[in-house]
Parts: sequence; C-alpha cells; structure tokens
Amino acid sequence: MEYHNPVLLKESVNGLHIKKDGVYVDVTFGGGGHSKEILKQLGEDGRLIAFDQDEEALQNTIADERFLLINENFRYIKQFLKFYGIRKVDGILADFGVSSHQFDKAERGFSTRFDADLDMRMSRKNTSSAYDVVNNYSYDELRKVLFQYGDLRNANAMAGTLITAREEAPIKTTEQLKQVLQRFLPKFKEQKILAQIYQAIRIEVNQEIAVIKEFLLQTPELLEKGGRLSVISYHSLEDRLVKRFIRAGQFEGEAEKDFYGNPQVPFKKVGGLIVPLPEEIAKNNRARSAKLRIAEKI
Repeated sequence: MEYHNPVLLKESVNGLHIKKDGVYVDVTFGGGGHSKEILKQLGEDGRLIAFDQDEEALQNTIADERFLLINENFRYIKQFLKFYGIRKVDGILADFGVSSHQFDKAERGFSTRFDADLDMRMSRKNTSSAYDVVNNYSYDELRKVLFQYGDLRNANAMAGTLITAREEAPIKTTEQLKQVLQRFLPKFKEQKILAQIYQAIRIEVNQEIAVIKEFLLQTPELLEKGGRLSVISYHSLEDRLVKRFIRAGQFEGEAEKDFYGNPQVPFKKVGGLIVPLPEEIAKNNRARSAKLRIAEKI
C-alpha cells in the first residue's frame, strides 16, 4: 500500500540510542518506515513490537522474526506488552497524527480534497464517527471541540450553524459539512479553516488527546532505566502534553518534590526541540508542523 515517507525518520530513530539486543516499541506503525529503520539498527537478538489500530496498516507487516505487529490502539500498550511477556523495554517511538495514506484514501473522510461520508475513524472498530459528532453533539460539546482542537475563533457561531442545519436534515458528507459552514470559509483562507475544522472533529472522534495522555502515563513504568522515549507531534496541544510530561511527569502544574525540594520526575530531556529541515518539508508537506522531543528514563 502507498504510504509516504515517515517524518523526521533518522532523528526520531537515532534518538532512541538503539542497543543491538534491545527491545523497542513503535506505537504508530503506519507504513512501517520507522520500524524498518529500527530493525536495521537491531542485532539478531533485538526485538521490535509495533502497534497500529488501523486494519489497513496490517498489509504493511514486516517479515522478520524479530518483529511483531499488534492491531490495537497504543493506549493499551502496557496491557498488550504484558500479554506477550514483555514488562520492560529499551525505547518507545510515537509519531502522532494521521498517516499520509489515511489522508489520501477519499472514503476515510480525513481529507478536505475529497467528498466522502463523515467518517474520520482511525480504526473501523470505533463505533463513533464524524457523523455522530456533527449530528449528535450538543451546542456546548460542538463549540468546545471546535475551539479546543481546531483553534477556531468562530467556534460558537459554527456550532450554532451546525445545530440549525442538522434540524432540517442530517449532515452526512464532508461536502455537506463544507456547504453548511461556507460563510466561515473566505476564499483566501478556505483550505486552512477547513483543515482546522476537520482536525478538531478527527481528534474528538478518535479521542486523540485522551489516548496520548493514557499512553504517556504508562511509559515511565515500561521503560528501563536509561531507556528512551522519542515522540513526534503535530498539534500544539499534543506537543504541550509531551513537553510538560517530560519536564514534570504530569500534564498540569509543577513536578512533585521530595523532602529536600528536589523534583521527582521520571525523565530527563535529551537535547532540545527538533523540527524538520526545509528540505524535508519541501519533499513532504506533512512535516511542516512536526515537532520531535526525546527523553531518557531516569
């Protein structure tokens, strides 16, 4: 299946500081680009476990006895590693967001380029879709989704417009959604604002913020001392969660301190924020908003 080049490939994998006989996890397998690079650096006794909730990603599985692909959401990382007898790992890599393949498949409903059913589910097992968000959420719920996840200043008015429109008839497709919200889409900003609307709905459908929090909270227990966490995010909300968790071991407030006032944190950051070079952005537009942070288990 056609998957585009993974973002920040060398930087994110090198950030894991791979040991030949180590155990590593790629929680966002997709087209397998990051996993293949990890396997290149592993020796015969190394092991790689990958997660992807999208059933279509299974078609990219790698024929390698050191490799295992689990068709599940990475919010269940600890549960499934335990099932396979793994309690500690040497590194975890995560590349949040939607794969280029998902954007390019019109029927998935992720892209502003195509007319499709309001879906946006990363896994077909998810019972809630974009249709449910647009047609069943209350005014307050819609307003919150559009504002928090889409950074949309017109979130209140957009939510009201959606409520009014769906009272006449359900909003079933991405084109219908676009038509209903047309007055908020000036020509010179149409694609940008549409992308923000889609992003907000997609994050809600897939519970992406909750999933990231659940995942990050499990990483200190799973990583060996000196193990690395390498995380790529695309939305400011995601990056803020990663940054705060690395710095304080929690998502809000300051780190807990011991009796002597020393911060009690599970990680130390490795280097600073890493962003793609202009050459990578020119080749892969998806990379333009990518941010990589690397941390080491203390």
